[in-house]
Amino acid sequence: MSATISNVTDRDSRARPLLQSDLADDPFEQFAAWFEAARAAGTERPEAMALATASLDGKPSARMVLLKDHGPGGFVFFTGYASRKGRELAENPRAALLFYWHELGRQVRIEGDVERLERADSEAYFQTRPLESRYAAWASKQSEVITGRDALEERYADANATYGPDVPLPEAWGGFRLRPDAIEFWQHRENRLHDRLRYRPAGGGWVVERLAP
Repeated sequence: MSATISNVTDRDSRARPLLQSDLADDPFEQFAAWFEAARAAGTERPEAMALATASLDGKPSARMVLLKDHGPGGFVFFTGYASRKGRELAENPRAALLFYWHELGRQVRIEGDVERLERADSEAYFQTRPLESRYAAWASKQSEVITGRDALEERYADANATYGPDVPLPEAWGGFRLRPDAIEFWQHRENRLHDRLRYRPAGGGWVVERLAP
């Protein structure tokens, strides 16, 4: 017997209108406002986002990562360059991001070109990570098949013994910045008539378009 998935009632407390007049002229300002609202609403990790990439032959993949910076320069995250996402971004430097903040009934969808950060920027961020996470960056050959958990923990112990408290940035680890060419703000409404407003570049600024739900 298949499981039954309950539906959210039409009178969902998260439902509220989203009008174009509600939006900032700048999508990065609008994102910052919604991001802070999600934090204030008690979202445990408002920075969690789905990252979708695709190989050169169009095979897609998606995973959850953490947003580490955002602003007019774009949206920044970090990973291993030899991981599946790192390899796919090297082949096909476009990606999509998705934030979902259930408490507010909101999504933000972002698409654009992706570039690597300068190594100095990756180095600066890497040194802010917990020491254990820096060992893990050396221990894990991300996305590769391993013989078992023991092999991973052995590499972690080796990194600890080798570097102590002074862990250098691995060559194959660093940041990416997505520079958006589309940012969509989605607000839950009753009867599945959700509000969707998308920014896209036009004439040196941004134009806002309403999309059908």
